[in-house]
Amino acid sequence: MVEPSLAKTVQTLIEQDFSIQDALERDYANFSGIARMLKPKVEEILGKKVTIEGLITSVKRTKPLYVSQTDFQKIIAGSIISLRTDVSKISLEKTRKNLEKARLVSVNYPEAFFQVLEGTTTLTLITDQRIFNEVHSVFEDVEKLDEKQNLAAIMVQSPKDIVNTPGCIVAFYNPIARSRINIEETVSCFNETIIVLKMEDAARAFSILSDLIANARKKLT
Repeated sequence: MVEPSLAKTVQTLIEQDFSIQDALERDYANFSGIARMLKPKVEEILGKKVTIEGLITSVKRTKPLYVSQTDFQKIIAGSIISLRTDVSKISLEKTRKNLEKARLVSVNYPEAFFQVLEGTTTLTLITDQRIFNEVHSVFEDVEKLDEKQNLAAIMVQSPKDIVNTPGCIVAFYNPIARSRINIEETVSCFNETIIVLKMEDAARAFSILSDLIANARKKLT
């Protein structure tokens, strides 16, 4: 009989891993493979050795508390993507002075693509490349942590239910990551997800997400 603590630990780890949830939900999961993958972490948490057989049993008995595949497939199928080329970014030290400058300079270009990402200690501005020089000149060189040009932004507009549906944004990120494409920056604003990457990767990433959405629509027909 499987120990309750083992079963609970496996349940918790699976709830934290969307890829395993997806495999279990769609019935293509390799139970022994999942057990071997979870074994080191389970033993670390429990502080003792566990058997593969016990882990396999726990994986099979995992209760499907995670979101249904159908839930976020509907969100993906209802999403629309667009591509904006010639984007640049500037990363700065986050200070009150730089925050004020960023807000003021954004007002000067109301028609431009202009995103401000605030971290704990850093501030990143994502803008149209055509105004890069003007934005760049507003800040002191010593305050600039990084800057890049020749970027592109893929904008994913999804149904508003994405706000309450787990797994959707991961579903957009995963195929891009699996294709060895680096995401330079990303931001989520209500039902819009913006993914910034190198211009040279833009067409391939756009195609990958287009296929993702097309496949989701086929599954729901």
